[in-house]
Amino acid sequence: MAKAWGGRFEQPTDEAVERFTESISFDARLAEWDVRGSKAHVRMLSEVGLVTSEEAEQIERALDEILQEIRAGRMRLSPELEDIHMHIEHALIERLGDVGRKLHTARSRNDQVATDLKLFVRDAIDRIVELLREVQRAFVERAKRDLETIVPAYTHLQRAQPVSAAHYWLAYCEKFERDRQRLLDCRRRVDVCPLGAAALAGTSLPIDRRRTAELLGFADVTANSLDTSSDRDFLVEFTFDLAMIATHLSGWAEEWIIWFSTEFGFLKLPDAYTTGSSIMPQKRNPDVLELIRGKSARVIAAVQQLFVLLKGLPLAYNRDLQEDKLAVFDAYDTVRSCLALAPAIIRGAELQPDRIAERIEEGFLDATSLMEYLIRKGVPMRAAHETVGRLVAECERRGVRLADLPLEALRAVDSRIDEDVYQVLGSRNAAMALRSLGGGSPAVVAERLAEWEKRLAGADG
Repeated sequence: MAKAWGGRFEQPTDEAVERFTESISFDARLAEWDVRGSKAHVRMLSEVGLVTSEEAEQIERALDEILQEIRAGRMRLSPELEDIHMHIEHALIERLGDVGRKLHTARSRNDQVATDLKLFVRDAIDRIVELLREVQRAFVERAKRDLETIVPAYTHLQRAQPVSAAHYWLAYCEKFERDRQRLLDCRRRVDVCPLGAAALAGTSLPIDRRRTAELLGFADVTANSLDTSSDRDFLVEFTFDLAMIATHLSGWAEEWIIWFSTEFGFLKLPDAYTTGSSIMPQKRNPDVLELIRGKSARVIAAVQQLFVLLKGLPLAYNRDLQEDKLAVFDAYDTVRSCLALAPAIIRGAELQPDRIAERIEEGFLDATSLMEYLIRKGVPMRAAHETVGRLVAECERRGVRLADLPLEALRAVDSRIDEDVYQVLGSRNAAMALRSLGGGSPAVVAERLAEWEKRLAGADG
């Protein structure tokens, strides 16, 4: 089969080299975007007079037919044609002859591939942004149900202070909102059209790059053809954003795996998202969450793969860049599949309030509340900290909670303690006292929850 670049060569390409250099096995998925880019390119060529309007119409019709064949699985994919771009061009030439050969006028595979990738990433960002919104909606729905449930919050996986369970759910909304904003920011840098940079130096032909960008919905065109041919920054940035999402998903999965354990028993996962054991009939395993946690490694590794791929490349295009798609596609597919599953797990899980309440007073979750009580009484912070530490030690000797200590025992440590101290002791009282902006009391969380409901119902939701 003749190569598009074969005119300079006297010997055919070795079959082993064809197998080694092909990318059709993974870049065939770019067909939709390749056809979209080619249709815009040929329309621009007709407007500047490099092809006739009739030729442009023939090419566009043929491209639509070829895309339908690809969608239907009727196109034979061959390593000899290397990639999806050459498959489509070959099919076009088979249909239209010399008219089909005109499509590649003023275009290289270098700027063509870069355009396809930017179109793909732009659409991928839009998809991930909406999936993130659905995860946020699921957490907000949970937050409304669980607002009054008080749970321990942890540092170092040790009980620290009590908060509304909804505070946990909205914490993940905040994380995924940062992820969403990063993607939208990345999209601005993706939204710049490479077509017209050609191989690396532009072209002497009278093309209209801004018209091509307009037809493809790009906000601008790239400004330097050498940079355009070599640039894969947008892929690294996009994949990094995916890795942050995967990291947040992994942290959520880890926490719920722990909460689902018999040792914690805070959470019951829906049967549809757990599995059993082949040997232990009593088991119910959080396999989906474990796989979300595990798959994050692949996404994080994809960022490093791209960095290593790019770190030593001279300007402009190098064939190494063919390998960029493997990392990006896998990272995108992995995050998309995890995000697609997450909302149903979030909505379907059930807190176990009785189990939580049984142990909510363990761990002196109200110790900080007592310290702040003393601060309000005029005790310096460090002195108040030491005082409460001594009271906790006394509770441990007696085997009681802070709220169980009689007033005389409390006053024996600091005479400024009064009967009103019992209004801040106990986990629920301590949680209710957390009134600072962004704090974990049900009242403060309810205000933030209302903001989230409004945001998710808005135009950007």
